[in-house]
Amino acid sequence: MAGATPDLSIPSPLRESGFRVLLGYRLCAILSYQIVAVTVGWHIYELTRDTFALGLVGLAEVLPFIGMALFAGYLVDHLPKKRLGAMACAGLCATAVLLALVAAGHLAPGRTWPIYAAIVLTGLVRSFLTPVYTALFARVLRREQFARGASVGSVAFQTALVCGPALGGVLVGWAGKTVAYALAATLAIVAGGVLLSLRVPEPTPEGPRAPVFASIREGLRFVFGNQVMLGAQALDLFAVLFGGAISLAPAFIHEILHYGPEGLGILRGAPALGAVLVGVVLARRPPGRHAGRLLLWAVAGFGLCIIGFGLSRHFWLSAFFLLLSGMCDGVSVVLRTTIMQLVTPDGMRGRVASINGIFIGSSNELGAFYAGSMARLLGLVPAVVLGGCVTLGVVATTAVKAPKLRRLDLKEL
Repeated sequence: MAGATPDLSIPSPLRESGFRVLLGYRLCAILSYQIVAVTVGWHIYELTRDTFALGLVGLAEVLPFIGMALFAGYLVDHLPKKRLGAMACAGLCATAVLLALVAAGHLAPGRTWPIYAAIVLTGLVRSFLTPVYTALFARVLRREQFARGASVGSVAFQTALVCGPALGGVLVGWAGKTVAYALAATLAIVAGGVLLSLRVPEPTPEGPRAPVFASIREGLRFVFGNQVMLGAQALDLFAVLFGGAISLAPAFIHEILHYGPEGLGILRGAPALGAVLVGVVLARRPPGRHAGRLLLWAVAGFGLCIIGFGLSRHFWLSAFFLLLSGMCDGVSVVLRTTIMQLVTPDGMRGRVASINGIFIGSSNELGAFYAGSMARLLGLVPAVVLGGCVTLGVVATTAVKAPKLRRLDLKEL
């Protein structure tokens, strides 16, 4: 890795009690969300046997997410962050309860519309989760701890991405969808309670509050005026958009790999496991010199792994390609997070995190819709292989069009 020798004079972010509490909030919230995501995928495919229906799950979440994200960032910058985060967790709980009622047959049995309605609610409340975390991150750590804190935060995030799908798949296979949804609801409540226990000052913004749309435009100008930040976010957006093969995992399990829901949990969790492994390394040796080139190579590796997954006919080989894709993605996650934390002013963290969320968070759901649509048109394997090839094209284009990103050295920020 192109990382610097660790500076032992900088305290580990894990020594900060506020950071540990914040990680607990993030871990429980993402666990809840991921259990719902893997269970909903199985639930919808079980009812419809339609890859396009899987793509609609992503669309049902991303549209309200995008619609709410900028306003969520504005609210996070101007209102108590802990309360907003707790309210978002309550929304996650409500989503899981609604889905549990559907799975148990108490609400519109055999129908898909209440499932999509619940996913719309998930998209709305999810728009608050990352801006709250990002804004509080800068309150519980010092600037010199940001790079290592981003790596540790990535490990916690990706650990939830490993455990959530795996736990969801096991619960669906052994105990049923209702139990999986019930556990997700419980974890959402725990996440909200943990966040409310965080002891950190939340200063009130000075002066009159800026008008909503003027404030949002300010955040947009900041992001689009920074080539490094914009390049890193656009790279991820288009790479994950065209390389979103994981959303088709339920169809691959059924039609090509011939596994049950337990296998789905393994495939969904494999990329996150890879990201955890690389995150542990980067927490000790955070990227520094040649960070831009490292980011470009990592995303190119992601595209190659997606091609490998699409061509594989063996379950464990497919899981291995997804593991490697997660390692590549883990590098880009840490780099993007560190860039955002280092260059963003304190008073704009909520808005910038929301804009980042539109680039990064929406790419997964838009990628799911794209993958489902292309799978219907071309078939499963051609759709995934084509997506991986387009990802490689995106990397090449970004390398040419964003020279500041290509030459990035984090120590110069």
